[in-house]
Amino acid sequence: MVWSDTQSLIFAFRVASFAVISILIISSMAGYNTNLLVLAGCMFLLVISTQISFSLGLDNGRVSEGGFIAQVTEKFNREHLLNLRSKTLFDKFIVEHGKVYSTIEEYVRRLRIFEKNLLKAAENQALDPTAVHGITPFSDLTEYEFESRYTGLLGVRQGLVNEKQTAEILPVDDLPANFDWREKGAVTEVKTQGNCGSCWAFSTTGVVEGANFLATGKLLNLSEQQLIDCDHKCDPLNTKACDNGCHGGLMTNAYNYLMEAGGIEEAKNYPYTGVQGDCKFNPDLAAVKAINFTTVNLDEKQIAANLVKHGPLAVGLNAAFMQTYIGGVSCPLICSKRFINHGVLLVGYGHKGFALLRLGYRPYWIIKNSWGKRWGEHGYYKLCRGHGECGMNKMVSAVIPAR
Repeated sequence: MVWSDTQSLIFAFRVASFAVISILIISSMAGYNTNLLVLAGCMFLLVISTQISFSLGLDNGRVSEGGFIAQVTEKFNREHLLNLRSKTLFDKFIVEHGKVYSTIEEYVRRLRIFEKNLLKAAENQALDPTAVHGITPFSDLTEYEFESRYTGLLGVRQGLVNEKQTAEILPVDDLPANFDWREKGAVTEVKTQGNCGSCWAFSTTGVVEGANFLATGKLLNLSEQQLIDCDHKCDPLNTKACDNGCHGGLMTNAYNYLMEAGGIEEAKNYPYTGVQGDCKFNPDLAAVKAINFTTVNLDEKQIAANLVKHGPLAVGLNAAFMQTYIGGVSCPLICSKRFINHGVLLVGYGHKGFALLRLGYRPYWIIKNSWGKRWGEHGYYKLCRGHGECGMNKMVSAVIPAR
């Protein structure tokens, strides 16, 4: 292939940017002073050059059999032409994830969405280079479909609920370097919310399951379906923000419901269907009773301290980079901290996740998601710690169960 002058210039610019970045990082690790502005500028220009390449149709995302975007080398057509490579990848995606489309028109539509999401994954990879982005179970969904079906957190409450429900300030000097409630038996298996915006219910059951484990030593699998069917509580500060099954809710609303209803059943007695139905809650079968909840200070050291003391925490965050996430520590350059749309469970943290743009190893959070084990790192998400990434410190809460 013969390159044009524009192609050669962009290629040379990107190679030079990588070289400068590598020199600065190695110098920093060796103890030399480096100019962070220079490094940030190089990375910014590198991302810009990548975007220019995409817009000129210079690059092509090559996806390996494992679903990773491994190389960007050839022409990638923004018009979503039905080329042989994308069709082959799409047909393999259909088989791997058991997708069924009723008409040829729907197949073609989903193929074009799939192609667009390949480009989105490549763009996310450029903006989040410490993680791996590529083909996931959601690669045939539009952004709207993904958010409406697989998130569901009403992003109206951020920060503290009120002073009476705010967690006490805890000491942070003696926190362990690494901590994981999974290793201590306080976390149930990864669950799947399906095509239902019920993340808030899974976040709620997860935090109650962990709190009950700390109180009793027993790990119970609690019912999300009870919350979907029975919980219609509204936020006292915003009466329009009400829990509404597969159409969204808030963990804080759910806590209030549990305290009024008298508890929550086990999933084996009230199994998950992913469809909102009539309430069948039987108070006599309540396995856990919540008596109170607290919201946690925005400071991430306080979040870590509360995690260690109170068990897994319910967290809201911006899921913008999660649709294409495959693994690694996610440290996106740009991720709104105000747009909170997904409820998850914080189960632990680590101190040594490598982050190129942070000049070395940086701490990370371990987050349990509700999209099944075939997403992410067997259902888990690692997110940079200490920077309030994607607003993860804006909506954090813990539950106090009845003993």
